[in-house]
Amino acid sequence: MHMLNEQDISILKENLLRGIQLKTLTEEQLQLIYDRKWFNIWVPKEYGGLELPLRQGCELLENLAYEDGGFGWTVTLCSGANMFAGFIEPHVAKSVFNERKVCLGGSGQVNGKAVKTPDGAYTISGQWKYATGAPHLSHFTLNAWIYEDNRLVTDAEGEPVYKSFFVDRDSVLIHYDWDTFGLETTASHSFSISDLRVEENRSFDLLPDRRKHNGTLFHYPFMTFAECTLAVNYIGMFKRFLHLFEKQLLLRSKDEVWASRCGKALSQMLGNIEVPFLEQINHLYDLLDRTWVMDAVGETLQEEIAVLSRAIVAFIRTKTVELFPYTGISGAQRDNELNIVFRNLFTASQHGLLNLAE
Repeated sequence: MHMLNEQDISILKENLLRGIQLKTLTEEQLQLIYDRKWFNIWVPKEYGGLELPLRQGCELLENLAYEDGGFGWTVTLCSGANMFAGFIEPHVAKSVFNERKVCLGGSGQVNGKAVKTPDGAYTISGQWKYATGAPHLSHFTLNAWIYEDNRLVTDAEGEPVYKSFFVDRDSVLIHYDWDTFGLETTASHSFSISDLRVEENRSFDLLPDRRKHNGTLFHYPFMTFAECTLAVNYIGMFKRFLHLFEKQLLLRSKDEVWASRCGKALSQMLGNIEVPFLEQINHLYDLLDRTWVMDAVGETLQEEIAVLSRAIVAFIRTKTVELFPYTGISGAQRDNELNIVFRNLFTASQHGLLNLAE
């Protein structure tokens, strides 16, 4: 029910280049997302969402990334932010997620100041980077340092305290500064706020024991959730890269001279990549299945998922570099899908969460 059908795939294919040219999702792509509720795959059903199990949602995100990396990345980051619904006060969440086009997004970076006022609200100022989907966000999320009585608030260990907030689109200034060679359609622009009053019920905490909804996902460690959902994006994009590479390999192998000189070696290289890659994918999804049914995910399994996710991304990055020189001049042409997927993969590789293997 929640996988892609032929019409979905057709819309994605037809809008791939147009989205890159516009440097944002097209209206057709957005309408598809709203119709299919893809920004709300993790949102509780009682708030109008799909509330998918982790594996099913990750398989969907992988399939989206396979068809269009920029589209898949945007759905992943925005649906991940909409997942905050489970950590927001229920009466506020019901009001916010009642809107068909609700889409949260923002920055995980801690920046700016949230000055606590005498009546318990906050006055927020600051600037944040990389708000994926900025042109179509209905609300922006941010982390800000907490100040009270003109002092930075610290915890019992003396560490600075910050809180997470979400604010209405009309309250922020978008800085249109996203200009990358890949993932162009994610439109991950910066944004800023100046002296904005934000009520306490617009703040949230992503720790499982601070959840406001009892759905299974909101018991799950957020960092592990983030690692899984990002990892399947790289997997989807690399699967596409391998498919396109193999397709080109078959075409070039029609040249008998080239086939005898390079074809066999490249086919073997491809096989040596696909086998361990499939093993990594199966291992990750096995971990998703195992941890999803647990009352609490232990630190050992959290660490295993963290290490595996980074290893998968490192493997993908390395093998893409090994294969790309053999894509020919077509692989260097900007409108060639091989080139698009290559650019998307290496832009995605700069995301701090899974950038380097530990």
